[in-house]
Amino acid sequence: MDRATVEGVEVDTRHWIGGRRVGAGAGFEDVSPIDGAVIAEVASGGEAEVDHAVAAAQTAFATWSRTSPEERAAVLHRIADGVEKRIEELAQVETRDNGSLLRSHRRGVMPRVATNFRFFADHLLRLHGDLEPADWETRGHRNHVTRDPAGVTAIVTPWNAPLMLATWRIAPALAAGNTVVAKPPEWAPLTASLLADITAEAGLPDGVFNVVQGLGTEAGAPLVADPRVRRISFTGSVPTARRIGAAAAANVTPVSFELGGKSPLLVLDDADVDLAVDLAVEQFDNAGQVCLAAVRILVQEPLAGRFREAFLAKARELMAGQGDPRDGPTTIGPLVAAAHLERVDGFVRRAQADGARVVLGGRPNHELNERTGGFYYEPTVFEDADPTSEIVCREVFGPVLTLQTFGTEEEGIAMANDTEYGLAATLVTGDLERAERVAARLDAGTVWVNCFFVRDLAAPFGGNGHSGIGREGGTWSFDFYCDVKNSVFAPKGWLG
Repeated sequence: MDRATVEGVEVDTRHWIGGRRVGAGAGFEDVSPIDGAVIAEVASGGEAEVDHAVAAAQTAFATWSRTSPEERAAVLHRIADGVEKRIEELAQVETRDNGSLLRSHRRGVMPRVATNFRFFADHLLRLHGDLEPADWETRGHRNHVTRDPAGVTAIVTPWNAPLMLATWRIAPALAAGNTVVAKPPEWAPLTASLLADITAEAGLPDGVFNVVQGLGTEAGAPLVADPRVRRISFTGSVPTARRIGAAAAANVTPVSFELGGKSPLLVLDDADVDLAVDLAVEQFDNAGQVCLAAVRILVQEPLAGRFREAFLAKARELMAGQGDPRDGPTTIGPLVAAAHLERVDGFVRRAQADGARVVLGGRPNHELNERTGGFYYEPTVFEDADPTSEIVCREVFGPVLTLQTFGTEEEGIAMANDTEYGLAATLVTGDLERAERVAARLDAGTVWVNCFFVRDLAAPFGGNGHSGIGREGGTWSFDFYCDVKNSVFAPKGWLG
């Protein structure tokens, strides 16, 4: 149970605590969604392992928090170097583990992991170098603002882009001088273990970064409830966030939540139809397992016929390319687990029972699943769904989109905002003034205009409503992972 070989890469399947590997009496099977094969037996942690990891992180915090920004930044750059040297290995392992396209991991996802570390290392030095004003006077007194390391940070991340989403939080937490205990997703835990190896090779001191693997109820729950944890960053579902929030409240621990989405793709009647269709088809990326995906396609009526015909034609081409994510021609891979396939199919079956009409897909890819043993679901599009129905209002997190039309711009904005979520929105229009007017009224943490999934690490990121709490990115990340302190100094005459 100590190691597994995945796509020719040796992965240690034990926990990483205090700078060494720690086994466990219990384990869980890690199943690849590509073919249903068990690819690893992974150590399963609980209260004892969590206690050990938090204690190690707390001990390491005493030294790491006092390490100079320049030294911390240098270590983060060495971690980025290590990631870049192992991009192919990381890509191969994560594709086998979670079923995302191998070419996406090679070209974008794993390079972004390295970028996460480099960006926050550099941003740390910009903050430390007083490039942002931090001092000012009040009646002759000097205010001096600093960002002090907060302490042990718990980072709990999802399986749809496990390493990228984890390091988007790990990097600023480490840059800020915090220590980290990470709980990777049980459906795709392996690249977190490889990251632990990379951090050790980069010279990150023992205990600064720790990995406890296991189930959410057994490892995640005691981690977020530990009173020694001073920050919690979680990406995942609203129900889990409620439980984490209750645990955090007991210890008054600050949280950063990125949760679900049911984002709109709002296509106005002056839009470029080809662009709108391309953006709509892009929402099937990663088999729809993207929290930011604009799964509610809203098209203004004058364009509805042209858009519908072109969109369904292009989506059918995507369906024809479904297959093994390691193969070059594949355009859409599997869902992450058998249980998740059943969940997605349940949404589809209930939507049909509610009267929504399937115009594309609408079932598991039985032929492919029988041939491979994997968990593939056909790209699916619904029309005629009741605006209050589950398929329109709840996050499916699979390749399932709804297509609706609207009359006036005002109606389109109202439909786009008619959701308890508010993570993102995508707007397609040919008029800049109109784009600015409509974007200003969309209730979302991020609005993309004539584009999708463009992320600047310096920009704030987070959701409104049930899509989250707080913002991370750039200085916003340091404001969360640090305790912001203002020291007020009396005029010089009062000091010796």
